Amino acid sequence: MILVRDIFHLKFGKAKDAKILFKEGIELTKKYGFEKGRSFTDLVTNHSYTLIKESEWESLSAWENSMKNALGAEERRSWYEKFIPLVESASREILNILD
Repeated sequence: MILVRDIFHLKFGKAKDAKILFKEGIELTKKYGFEKGRSFTDLVTNHSYTLIKESEWESLSAWENSMKNALGAEERRSWYEKFIPLVESASREILNILD
């Protein structure tokens, strides 16, 4: 099993708008297999205005296939174009889950 953690650092003053769009994005990506996961906002971190989406996958190839399907979808691209202006920077971590 792998864990994919997408981390978004938001622009100052854009957290409220980003959280609304982020929830829409989570519902949208469920269509593409992103069902097992969690979302977080910062509480006490070294970087304020942070949104994090974690998803679990059986394998790296399962995640890659879902990403290919999602990235090719027009409705996802339309959502992404609205979300990107609210983000200052982003990163991704891909981790093995140890049982």
